[in-house]
Amino acid sequence: MRSRTTRGPVPRRPRPQQGAGPAAPPPAPAAPPPGLYRFAAFTALATIVLITAGGLVTSTDSGLAVPDWPLSYGQLFPPMVGGILYEHGHRMIATAVGLLTIVLAWALARWESRAWVRRLGFVALGAVVTQGLLGGLTVLLLLPTPISVAHACLAQAFLLTVVTIALVTRPSWNRLATDGAENELARATARRVRTPALFATAAVYCQLILGAFTRHTGAGLAIPDFPLALGRIVPPLTDPLVAIQFAHRAGALVVTSLIVFTCARALGRHAAASPLRGPAIALLALTGLQIGLGAAAVWTRLAVLPATAHVTTGAALLATSLVLTLRAHRLAPPAPLAEPLLAPLRPVMP
Repeated sequence: MRSRTTRGPVPRRPRPQQGAGPAAPPPAPAAPPPGLYRFAAFTALATIVLITAGGLVTSTDSGLAVPDWPLSYGQLFPPMVGGILYEHGHRMIATAVGLLTIVLAWALARWESRAWVRRLGFVALGAVVTQGLLGGLTVLLLLPTPISVAHACLAQAFLLTVVTIALVTRPSWNRLATDGAENELARATARRVRTPALFATAAVYCQLILGAFTRHTGAGLAIPDFPLALGRIVPPLTDPLVAIQFAHRAGALVVTSLIVFTCARALGRHAAASPLRGPAIALLALTGLQIGLGAAAVWTRLAVLPATAHVTTGAALLATSLVLTLRAHRLAPPAPLAEPLLAPLRPVMP
């Protein structure tokens, strides 16, 4: 006889409820404490002060006023006279920013729940350490142009990193995504702004690189007139210094065009209540100020005040352009790259 095997009850697969909506989205990450945003914003502000101090060193030709490093004339605090005031003052501010960055990286590791934001903190820490080493090499190798330019460019990249940290730890950052989901007008405006804003930010950074070459190669007065260039629209470009200075001026036209186009989209008549309005207005104002400071630097033959303010405003312009770009992407996140490629295949995919 065949014995029957006893089987237990077969579990039933739960049936989907009729009319049930889509699955609830995953909960938003826990917001970091408000103090973290304030500290990150303070670090970003201190970075702009540091960039201003670096501009003062170049504007006053004080780069070798202190010929040793890491000490200053073998001391921690030399007499603050002449160019030593600018060079050693720059080092003191850099040390303060380095300490702030260490604390910021630790605070992000301690309280930030998003792994990519914690990694940004360590990126900022690595950048500030590298920046200090480049500053030391600049002095020890007697201001070589490539290292001096790299030092200036890394300062701006570090600023971008810290501004990003400050923006994404702000309590209102998560609310931007909700605004984009609930407000179709804000989302539509952000879709129109996000790509040109990204190009504008990249163009501003490239323009700052050209500005660093202009300052550190001594090309600031290679073209001593403005708005013409050696009395022409396009000067003879046989002299490398003239070519560098004219490239910087041509870059300014490109940057201004991109910013005006981007801000026109952000400030259109249907975008009056958009979260992009504030950064767009600030970006336009800073652009006009930067053009005026560039002209004043030429007309005053690189006087310390306009030349240094030109550096500071350039950093503020870059930071503001980044804020506009990140806000636009937060309001209307772009689809992943694979989405447009897979869309035509979806009807035939299992």
